[in-house]
Amino acid sequence: MASKTESRQSSKSRGGAASNRGSSPRSSGGGSAFSWSGGSTGVVLGAAAAGAAVGLAANLGRKFLVQSIGASPGDWFDALKAEHQETLALFDTLLATGDDQGMTRSHLLAKIKYALTKHAHQEEAVVYPALRQANLAHDADALNAEHGYVKTYLYELENMANDSPEWLARVRDFRSMLEEHIRMEEDEVFPAFRNALSEDQNAKLSAAMNKEGFKMA
Repeated sequence: MASKTESRQSSKSRGGAASNRGSSPRSSGGGSAFSWSGGSTGVVLGAAAAGAAVGLAANLGRKFLVQSIGASPGDWFDALKAEHQETLALFDTLLATGDDQGMTRSHLLAKIKYALTKHAHQEEAVVYPALRQANLAHDADALNAEHGYVKTYLYELENMANDSPEWLARVRDFRSMLEEHIRMEEDEVFPAFRNALSEDQNAKLSAAMNKEGFKMA
């Protein structure tokens, strides 16, 4: 027969073992319960990664869509002409607004600014340097200087109250200046330049301009 001391020791041993089994911080696989590799944490991280991938894909898809709209008509010159017409159409919509349509005017001006900024970047990064390389620096510099006036008009309109006839009159002056700039490009400088280039040179210029446009899309 076991002594009372032996019985107490045996009871403590069994109780301790049960306690240890119930309070172990490790999983059945031997890993820590706080391991980054297990359970719901992996699901959360996977979902986050998938969400980021979807967001990136959506942004790239938007860029391709925006840039393809301008690039779709044909080569670099055709693409620029299409952008010219789209921008002038935005001006016409803006000029048709009333003085009580301040929010609409702000929205349209923002769209015009984006369109002109992207358009100017394509010309300044690709087309005008190509003109200079073809010994047409005078034309390139004149057109580039007019881009400075475009930025001035945008700055002025953004810092004027747009609920007055004076603001709309400034928009009208802006469109007139832009229309003359477009006329010089489309009727005088760009057609002769494109005709002087080979088919391969025009293709390379189109690809380079489209690449720059994609950055701004």
